[in-house]
Amino acid sequence: MPKILELEQHVADLIAAGEVVQRPSSVVKELIENSIDSGAGVITIEIASGGMTYIRVTDNGCGIAASDVKTAFLRHATSKLKNARELEAIGTLGFRGEALAAIAAVSRIELLTREPGANEGVSLRIEAGEILDIYPAGCPEGTTIIVRDLFFNTPARLKFMKTDRAEGSNVASVVLKCALSRSDISMRFIKDGKTEYHTPGDSRMESNIYSLLGRDIEAGFLPAKSSDEVVSVKGFISSPVAARGNRSYQFFFVNGRTIRSLLLQSALEQAYKNTLPSGRFPSCVLFITTKYSNVDVNVHPAKAEVKFVSEKHVFDGVYYAALGALNAESGVKSEGYNDTGNVSSSGGIRYVQTEEYKNAFVSEPSGQYKDYDRAKSTKNNYSAKSYLINKLNPEPYAMNTSDPALYAPDPIKPYNLYPEKDSISPISYTQAPKIRVIGEALNVYIITEYMESVWFIDKHAAHERIHYDALRSGDHEPMSEALITPVICRIGHDDASLLLENTGFLENLGFSVESFGEDSVAIRNIPADIDISDTESVLSDLCSQLKHGGAAEPAQQDKIFKTIACKAAIKAGRASGRAELEALAERVMSGEISHCPHGRNVAFEVSKVTLDKGFGRI
Repeated sequence: MPKILELEQHVADLIAAGEVVQRPSSVVKELIENSIDSGAGVITIEIASGGMTYIRVTDNGCGIAASDVKTAFLRHATSKLKNARELEAIGTLGFRGEALAAIAAVSRIELLTREPGANEGVSLRIEAGEILDIYPAGCPEGTTIIVRDLFFNTPARLKFMKTDRAEGSNVASVVLKCALSRSDISMRFIKDGKTEYHTPGDSRMESNIYSLLGRDIEAGFLPAKSSDEVVSVKGFISSPVAARGNRSYQFFFVNGRTIRSLLLQSALEQAYKNTLPSGRFPSCVLFITTKYSNVDVNVHPAKAEVKFVSEKHVFDGVYYAALGALNAESGVKSEGYNDTGNVSSSGGIRYVQTEEYKNAFVSEPSGQYKDYDRAKSTKNNYSAKSYLINKLNPEPYAMNTSDPALYAPDPIKPYNLYPEKDSISPISYTQAPKIRVIGEALNVYIITEYMESVWFIDKHAAHERIHYDALRSGDHEPMSEALITPVICRIGHDDASLLLENTGFLENLGFSVESFGEDSVAIRNIPADIDISDTESVLSDLCSQLKHGGAAEPAQQDKIFKTIACKAAIKAGRASGRAELEALAERVMSGEISHCPHGRNVAFEVSKVTLDKGFGRI
């Protein structure tokens, strides 16, 4: 076995830095959290070149004592913990004592700090963890930290950094979340000399959201609140009509700390069940408050996740806060619900306690609808419908179902889930086909008579396959439609950056994408077959695909082609002209198309023999 050696201090610092400092946004997050913990009322964040060459964070907080400046850059040095017992109830954002040491190990740092009331401050310069200079200096009260040339001494890390645009977008996203978390602190974010955010710091959540997320999002928010003996929830959720194509505008804060949480996300979206269509998601800015001892914030290296002692209480708190806000908007009231209590300034929406809401809004159904409600909630989708039919028709006409041919069509033959175009076999026939389009059923299915059978064709699936094959072919030329007025899509920093990094690929699909602020893009061209109203949802779907792999990967390209083909295809439920129906039927019945891109059958046959049996003709 190789000899076990103790790592050199510099190597150990680099390893620690790798856990804490992953990219410029990690540095910015740690420095902002330190500024918040210092009691600052004003924080200014400035970056250049995506934060790789320059990061500056200035605050008017308590500063650092001259005697503590050197100690602040040692590993595991912190002013926020004194003993192990305090780990059980952490109320500060930065507490590990690793941030400054980790940042200093992989950059060049300049520090200016002065305590309130001190005659002079301190200036410090550090390079790769080594102190170069320290001397008294005149400076404002508070702290200014400048971080230059991140990862200059670890070139292996540099190659994993993204473009300046992408890194800058990540920094902007971090600043946004930190600014949302504290409406009582004025934060200014300057990127390459341009102010991107500036919050008022007036302690009003509404004005904070307005300045950071914009007027449209703030206008679509509903106040939400709930509380019990364990947890309280307060904030805003989006109205169902303001739902978005992704989750990029869901913000959760636990005791002031921004976190990622599938638990909270699930609780929020459960409240919107049966309210939003598939592919649409609510937005929120929700603050969850509980005892510090009920939360473990030390379960993630970047403190981005937490663990709750009572997950059920937290889930219920978010769920009932959101459900109460949605029902209040729609005017839903129940016995025991009245207009007394806390009323929001936005116009009469009453906040209710969690337990009160459970009793008032989620009571058991009673009276003549009790059985119907219970039937509706069962797994069998037809039970509630059957209940009503039986009530209206106590003795319905008894259909003879002894002959399976009445309700069982010919069995569908097994097929390859993802058939290649060349493998699709044409429908066999011994003479020239004679196709007669009879019409359209339910604005979904084309009814076609062919030889001795009636065929039902799913027009959306057929059209989707046509688009998919065209996109997959190498000689495809996109049909692009220029928009008189560009569509502005506010999709979040990460998604906007992702789209702008793939403009060439998007142009091949028919999109023309330009930057329009930190979290938005302007669309000047879209594929001709895509509805303008679907632009944002299509781009959100594309972002989801691109996040799971680059556009150059064949498997990822195929998923993207399927997404575009689905959005561009004729929508089920939309009436089609006869020429359109005949063109689709011809391509399907010729054998060119037999499956949609996802492997489902495009056409379904009912033979004359089956029909004759059903009507007792044979």
